[in-house]
Amino acid sequence: MTSEEERLASRRSFLRGRVRSQEDTSPEAATAKEEKSASSTAPGVYLIQLTRKAMACQFEVYLNAMGPGTETEAGVAALDLVTELEQQLSAYRYDSEICMLAATAYLRPQVVEPRLFELLKLSVQLYRDTQGAFDITAGPLIKAWGFFDREGKVPAEADLAAAMSLVGSDRLTLDDQQRTIFFEKEEVELNLGSIGKGYALDRCKESLCEAGVEDFLVHGGTSSVLAQGVRRDGKDRDGWEVGVPHPLRPDRRIGTVHLNGEALGTSGAAFQAFVHEGKKYGHVLDPRTGQPATSVLSATVIAPTAALADALATACYVMGPEETETLLPKYPDVSVLLVKEGRRRGSVETIMLGGMDQRLDLVPNSN
Repeated sequence: MTSEEERLASRRSFLRGRVRSQEDTSPEAATAKEEKSASSTAPGVYLIQLTRKAMACQFEVYLNAMGPGTETEAGVAALDLVTELEQQLSAYRYDSEICMLAATAYLRPQVVEPRLFELLKLSVQLYRDTQGAFDITAGPLIKAWGFFDREGKVPAEADLAAAMSLVGSDRLTLDDQQRTIFFEKEEVELNLGSIGKGYALDRCKESLCEAGVEDFLVHGGTSSVLAQGVRRDGKDRDGWEVGVPHPLRPDRRIGTVHLNGEALGTSGAAFQAFVHEGKKYGHVLDPRTGQPATSVLSATVIAPTAALADALATACYVMGPEETETLLPKYPDVSVLLVKEGRRRGSVETIMLGGMDQRLDLVPNSN
């Protein structure tokens, strides 16, 4: 058997997929259901789930188990695209495009792949709109705090100052006509961790739609979710039901929303943090101060694209309620949920902005 035949055989094997009973429509519940035969119940009750490890998390595609069969192959092709994008976007691969830019773009302007160039333009615009709360040049800060190596530490003042001297997207010069980027200082670097997963989901959506798939949900690590169409299980639905995680209790939800043609991103640091001398430090850093952000426990954003939802979730987490409220007139299609500590120990308080109160179904006693 040739290598190409082996690849196709492996692909056909993978395309058999996993079809699961879907009494609960959330991705979390779907992965926990017992595998059953699709012939044991009516069409539409089952959900096809395809998974791929990428970008340090689990990417998953969900499809209604009632399509023509080619939808599953389209789902695999979308996940193949995520793998390709990881090679381009990863700050952990020395030969990725963004790492190669860090090695050369301070010497002279470098031509950037068209879609990546548009993503960098969006990132710089978000930097300006959020007054620096969202910043793709925060990589040196992430390293100074040990989060790049997943070993949190409190940096020495000199190390923090050195990192801060390299942070700021105003150090990036983008030339639209030449499609180039120039770093105005050596050792400036790009880290797309706060927007890359969402961008990958947007590209998955394009791939699936081009293949004629009308109904699907895709997510990266459950914190970034994009849905199109409807979950077709015989119930009257407005889209795909997605759970909004509780920032303090990983086994619970704050509430649920329905997504159709839009995305949801959540940012929080409760479960990615370290303790030093009795103080807890979260992994989401404020690029403007160099310190971990502490305004809220979590920020959840619904936006037209997953890249925007991801980026604004991070920015709103950093900014907190007042700055977020000031930002939202620039993004009228965006809804935001901020969760703060409540008055009672272990309780939470929700702040809904941009029409989120009309989108979110709160779980009773979720606070």
